[in-house]
Amino acid sequence: MIATYLVNMPFGYIRQGFKKYSVKWFVAIHLPIPFVILFRHFFEVGYEIYTYPFMLFAFFMGQFSGKKIRIYKLKKNDIKIQ
Repeated sequence: MIATYLVNMPFGYIRQGFKKYSVKWFVAIHLPIPFVILFRHFFEVGYEIYTYPFMLFAFFMGQFSGKKIRIYKLKKNDIKIQ
């Protein structure tokens, strides 16, 4: 779950820079999915139904955290310029 979260943070960061619903935005959301599947296989999490809510939560929180980090950095840089 932590690996899923950490993989999605940079993609959420990148996604924030693209226009919503554009192709690049869509790719930034869906590109980490193969990595998540790889981690599930590598860490032998399995594909039981009870694991999906936790992995989805980690996936979306990673995207959300990356987005918030980028917004914070942009606001911080704007304050320094003024």
